[in-house]
Amino acid sequence: MNAPVSTSNLHDCRDAFAATLERLAAADAKVVAVCNDSVGSSKLGDFKAKFPERLVNVGIAEQNLVGIGAGLANGGRLPFVCGASCFLTGRALEQIKADISYSNANVKLVGISSGMAYGELGPTHHSIEDFAWTRVLPNLPVIAPCDRIETAAAVEWAASYAGPCFLRLSRVGVPDLLPEDHEFVLGRANVLRQGSDVTLIANGTLTHRTVKAAEILASRGIEARVLNMATVRPIDEEAIVAAARETGAIVTAEEHSIFGGLGSAVAEVVVDNAPVPMKRLGVPGIYAPTGSAEFLLDEFGMAPSAIADAAASLIMRK
Repeated sequence: MNAPVSTSNLHDCRDAFAATLERLAAADAKVVAVCNDSVGSSKLGDFKAKFPERLVNVGIAEQNLVGIGAGLANGGRLPFVCGASCFLTGRALEQIKADISYSNANVKLVGISSGMAYGELGPTHHSIEDFAWTRVLPNLPVIAPCDRIETAAAVEWAASYAGPCFLRLSRVGVPDLLPEDHEFVLGRANVLRQGSDVTLIANGTLTHRTVKAAEILASRGIEARVLNMATVRPIDEEAIVAAARETGAIVTAEEHSIFGGLGSAVAEVVVDNAPVPMKRLGVPGIYAPTGSAEFLLDEFGMAPSAIADAAASLIMRK
């Protein structure tokens, strides 16, 4: 599917999450939402209006938030625990480890406004460590959908999955990349563009930027494979090994620190199975400055043109 990507229609993945959650709640009385004074930012306003008795707002108390979610799950409910990803994962990591992961509680953690979506609020509100913190925990699938369609499909999957998971959602508008009938499959990457010269791997808000980068490379006579790696854990090792062997070079791009995130997960697979030149694009181990998410991504070399340049330079090392 090598068609150009339109950016004329951008969508907020939180809207797809909220609409899907409301549909699930209408069909299943066990579905509940738990939030940390984030009804607005989690897009739960309509959910609250329709199911007021099934929305628990614990206030700004993320450790309690996770504990209450675990308690609800133990009581037979199906809780979606929502909050700004930087606070949900950072403040409540011990509870996520003990009450959710270790206990294998059937809780769906939803990290809202991940990455640098809260760019203007500065480093305290950036969530560029959450992949690293969550993907190390057993029993906890880590998922970052690339568009509204994959978000809805991932929420549907999460509701049917008998165990915990972490959904990482941004508030930055992204175009549609996947077909309307897309079915989310845990641990399976989607090939958005075929190519044999280099592979670009991304998820979340970076996916459409890598597709644009592939279009730029095509104009230079370089064919780039593009993988949407929505599942960071368990990661699609088969797709990564095939990409390494068939294209000989891999560039990863993520709205996260280059340490411990998607790039690290891909590199682990590559070094164990099919070592090839790699370039990890992301935040280079510093606190990102204050600024819009778009500005910060461009500042850290993740504009489509910069991704294309990184891929072209990497090919020279093959």
